[in-house]
Amino acid sequence: MQLLPVILSGGAGTRLWPLSREAYPKQFLPLAGDESLLQRTVLRLDDMDAESGGGMDLLPPLVVCNEAHRFLVAEQFRQLGRETTGIVLEPVGRNTAPALALAALEALSKGSDPVLVVMPADHLVKDEQIFRKVVAQGALLAEQGKVVTFGIVPTGPETGYGYIRKGEVLSPGESACFLDAFVEKPDMETAKRYIGGGDYLWNSGIFVMKASVWMELLERFRGDIAQSCRKALEKGVSEGDFLHVDKTLFLSCPKDSIDYAVMEKLSNADEGNTLAVVLPLDAGWSDVGAWSSIWEVSGKDESGNASEGDVFTHGSRDNLVIAKHRMVAAVGVNNLVVVETPDAVLVLDKSRSQDVKAVTQYLKDAKRAEHTDHRKVNRPWGSFEPIDEGDRFQVKRLTVKPGAAISLQMHHHRAEHWIVVRGTAKVTRDDETLMLTENQSAYIPLGATHRLENPGRMPLEIIEVQSGSYLGEDDIVRFEDIYNRSSEE
Repeated sequence: MQLLPVILSGGAGTRLWPLSREAYPKQFLPLAGDESLLQRTVLRLDDMDAESGGGMDLLPPLVVCNEAHRFLVAEQFRQLGRETTGIVLEPVGRNTAPALALAALEALSKGSDPVLVVMPADHLVKDEQIFRKVVAQGALLAEQGKVVTFGIVPTGPETGYGYIRKGEVLSPGESACFLDAFVEKPDMETAKRYIGGGDYLWNSGIFVMKASVWMELLERFRGDIAQSCRKALEKGVSEGDFLHVDKTLFLSCPKDSIDYAVMEKLSNADEGNTLAVVLPLDAGWSDVGAWSSIWEVSGKDESGNASEGDVFTHGSRDNLVIAKHRMVAAVGVNNLVVVETPDAVLVLDKSRSQDVKAVTQYLKDAKRAEHTDHRKVNRPWGSFEPIDEGDRFQVKRLTVKPGAAISLQMHHHRAEHWIVVRGTAKVTRDDETLMLTENQSAYIPLGATHRLENPGRMPLEIIEVQSGSYLGEDDIVRFEDIYNRSSEE
């Protein structure tokens, strides 16, 4: 049996602002260990064949992500030393049903019909051995044509999750049950009743099914989504591991989730519901979807405080304090979330973690950069970070990865001065080529065609001084780019 992990990485993670932002959302952050949530998702199925007793061929993951995040995904796989089956790029988000359709169609185009293990990229599972055992159980059912979802065994009444109501067990002694119904997020009294009855599980958003089964069901219930995705993929363009879906055709695809598009209809459409199955999962799962969830999964001191970075607490209990840039002290406060970054500080009552969306909506409406980018902005060639700015000047720190290069470009409104702090720089300036080492510099006049490259084996660090009448990032005219970025990126 072939197992193909399908990792859905389209989330924005706005409830974890200011660490998670539109250009660098939570799945790329190491929120519960050294690896990012995406990397933990990739590693989660390791040793799957051994756990299942053999007979399961685990393929490299297939990732579906926002086109703007493609270099982040590729870089995180590179850091792990892992390959992908492919990275399918959505030009716009259309929710999980179209994302899964793209993955299933791409899998079927390779000439096989694998069992898809569909996982969001931004969840946490503490007991990965139990997770693999339950996934193996689901894969065997999926091989028989079942559509399997995983219901999280609740640890208490929770109003932030949707629920799944279990039906009859498939056979005596088995944990797998027919899926009776999906239930929307309840109020607290209803959640308590669900927990007391024992027939309800949290909806995890994790699924196992054959690629062909998903497409057959999508054609049956949402043929418009299936056809839109099929056409957009057929007109797509491959570029190494990246598969660019046709933007115009994908824009016409309706938005819908896996639950709404198929699973809810499936549980209600078939007499006796013989296809949709739910497996209970008790493996320390969390969608780490709010700051209160981060506190719950973090290690704590004797006063219940979870902290990261240069943090001091005194007379304080049950706080989450994260310091990314400077020292943070919390004295005589309880049940707070304090998150400090170079350009923003968040302070909120832990019980109101969901209200972070009010901040992100304000930033979005005001078109503020803090909504989309961190102070340190990542690029496929490395990163840049502002140091100082004023009238007609700006100073940045650039880090260029070994073997990487910025595009061959020019600016209409600014000149630049590059000073090498560490490493070796290869500078193209019109018809000249310069090799610079530490403490050497090059001046790039306004209108000059130029490129910065790192030919060495260590990161190249540059201090860039810009001067001119306009210093926006959109004042770039690209002539060549090894990353094939559009002029808008």
